[in-house]
Amino acid sequence: MATSEQPAPMSDINKSLLLVITMIANFFNPFTGSSVNIALPQIAGELKLNAVMMSWVTMSYLLSSAVFLVPMGKMADRLGRMKIFLIGNIIFMLASFACIFAHTAGLLILFRFIQGFGGSMMVSTSMAILMSAFPPSERGKVIGFNVASVYLGLSAAPVLGGIITQAWGWRTLFLINGMAALLIVLVRFFYLRSDWKEAEKRPFDWKGVYWYVPSMLLLMYGISKLPLVYAACLILGGLIGLMLFIRQEARTTCPILEIALFRHNRVFGLSNLSAFINYAATYAVTFILSLYLQYVRHLSPREAGILLVAQPVLMALVSLFSGRLSDRMPPHWLASGGMAISVTGLAMMAFLTPVSSNGYLLSALAILGVGFGLFSSPNTNMVMSAVEQRYYGVASATIATMRNMGMMFSMAMATMSVHLFIGNRILGDTTIPAFMTGLKLIFLLFSFFCLLGVYSSSQNTQTPKHRKSISRID
Repeated sequence: MATSEQPAPMSDINKSLLLVITMIANFFNPFTGSSVNIALPQIAGELKLNAVMMSWVTMSYLLSSAVFLVPMGKMADRLGRMKIFLIGNIIFMLASFACIFAHTAGLLILFRFIQGFGGSMMVSTSMAILMSAFPPSERGKVIGFNVASVYLGLSAAPVLGGIITQAWGWRTLFLINGMAALLIVLVRFFYLRSDWKEAEKRPFDWKGVYWYVPSMLLLMYGISKLPLVYAACLILGGLIGLMLFIRQEARTTCPILEIALFRHNRVFGLSNLSAFINYAATYAVTFILSLYLQYVRHLSPREAGILLVAQPVLMALVSLFSGRLSDRMPPHWLASGGMAISVTGLAMMAFLTPVSSNGYLLSALAILGVGFGLFSSPNTNMVMSAVEQRYYGVASATIATMRNMGMMFSMAMATMSVHLFIGNRILGDTTIPAFMTGLKLIFLLFSFFCLLGVYSSSQNTQTPKHRKSISRID
């Protein structure tokens, strides 16, 4: 039986500093993706990218993150969550600096993939670190702050990303990300020595990794290539590989993914499913609207960013109090209500036209922001409170994987729409009618998908098994 190796009790100052650096990490992960979306037209102009290649600048990061989150979460439980968090920041920093010097599309996509690998190590550990350091009575609040930092990153990205891109160029975005990661590395080295891990003496499940990583790569890459014919073969190969992975995990005594958590823990399973659906229905909104505002409405990156900021600002504000509320009332009420509100915002976006008013777009973005903010913190609280302490790393990595798989699926649906209606043509005035048809289709699909999420979240009526029973760790 594994036992927990815990550090000496942390002071309130160190816990606050720990919260700050995880919030910084969680701020810059979405800041990178969202600000790059704003910069895509400039990147495409410099590196001569078509619409599909533009989407891969975003998707390469998501693909890497989705593939490596679960193995990194398990490794963090064994080797130390802060240690893996630190290594992830170093990789993220070096890849960010490398992106500055990318002079071809292939190099930029490669460095973004490596950046995603580092990001997977950061994201898979940050929530587990906070759950280890803070008592149960404070977890909803801490999760709320952490989720709010994600949305603040999304909030700042359109405006700051637009201003920075317009003033100093898209490469400056990666310089800022690299410097932020360097700051986290320095703070970790000089001020935070504590770490958490499980005193696990059993061998690491390398067979599970060998099945999981290639299968996820095939599945995610195949989804991104829809509706091409060979994409179905890639998806089928990925699904078969994942079925063999599940079979392997059910037989091994030390799996990287505890299948029993999905089989026997209803709260854990449904909350992860809801997270996947929510992000699948909402993540590509910024990507699609960034193209709509700059190519259809002919706005500058800064002007587009100012409009797009409405959604993440409301996400951040609402998530702060929804996290606190989830400590006091059934979190599934908040999560399913948030998803229902999101359906309205997405459906409104399906009726955008080339001459839609800014007020109409802002209303839709505001509604979506409120819905997303109500959903995310309570849903994350349900996942993390539903497992024992020794599974924190795995649970943190699993919900992050569901989130990234949802993001990847969302971008894949958006890219499929581009494939269907534009193909490999360059986005411009001649392709605007086709683009608007694809926009309508994708937002109708997102609305339907979000409706499914309302149902899955509303079924999650059980109280998390470990919600009140986990003892204080620090």
